[in-house]
Amino acid sequence: MPGEVAARAEYARRMQRVLEHIDAHLAEPLDLKALATVAHFSPYHFHRLFGAWMGLTLGDYLRHRRLETAAARLQADPALPVLTAALDVGFGSGEAFSRAFRQHFGSPPSTWRHQHPATQAPRKADQAVGNPDQAEGKPDQARPHACRDDGLPFYTLELTNMDVRLIDLPPTRIAYLRYTGPYGPALGEFFGRVFMPWVHAQGLGGRTTYGISLDDPSVTPPSECRCDCAVEVDDGYLPPGDAHVTTLPGGRYAALHFEGSGAEIGAAWKAIFGQWLPASGYQVDQRPCFERYLPEQLARMQGQGFVCDICIPVVPL
Repeated sequence: MPGEVAARAEYARRMQRVLEHIDAHLAEPLDLKALATVAHFSPYHFHRLFGAWMGLTLGDYLRHRRLETAAARLQADPALPVLTAALDVGFGSGEAFSRAFRQHFGSPPSTWRHQHPATQAPRKADQAVGNPDQAEGKPDQARPHACRDDGLPFYTLELTNMDVRLIDLPPTRIAYLRYTGPYGPALGEFFGRVFMPWVHAQGLGGRTTYGISLDDPSVTPPSECRCDCAVEVDDGYLPPGDAHVTTLPGGRYAALHFEGSGAEIGAAWKAIFGQWLPASGYQVDQRPCFERYLPEQLARMQGQGFVCDICIPVVPL
């Protein structure tokens, strides 16, 4: 559809500006806020947008570009000191550069340069990473998209048969218990064995609940990731000492209905950011993202499965 093509092209232009800015400023500090400004996207969600678009976290992409640019320079100029190549792409020391280089290429810089004459160009990160806009005829399933430095794949999930719709929500008063720690099974355990019993003990059963993830584990250390497990409450509700009350912002959200396993829900999050959003004509703003569990959805959840709406806050592009 013409509107989707134009919206995706605008996303591509913005992301290309970021990639060009990175290549032009490799020797300088490149923080998330500055790069989000280049793209004219919300800094609050830019790490997730970049990771969904490129298939690599921003930190991984920066490290790859710095290492591969330095490798190209070492290869092209046999007399170039390794330390000079390292400093020219933003590494603070030769030791840090050599350690990262060996991890990335499999051998120290000096050894690698002797093993790879100038006719063998190093693989570039932007050639190794798939762009969702470039793939055609992809299967309707989760698939590896690229690999992180730890060797684990990123996954994308096609949205062809998934229900994404725009909804307008009013500001909603919620009471919540905060979980801090790794997302995944431990968070599911907290939701099922701590939060839900607390909800019923407070006489709040049968109401809509939320999982409001405040951090992205691709940026925040797992031990520091926060999630507010929340339930809708009336205006007069007074929380006990172990809970807090706040207002979940209202407005327009894109809601992706999801049914599947805990292993698949991460792919669904990446899919709505990496596939639906670029073609939608919308972008995310500073409001938090969340999973919304309607009472009938909670009733259908069994074992480790999820039945929920993944909601991201959107405004026109």
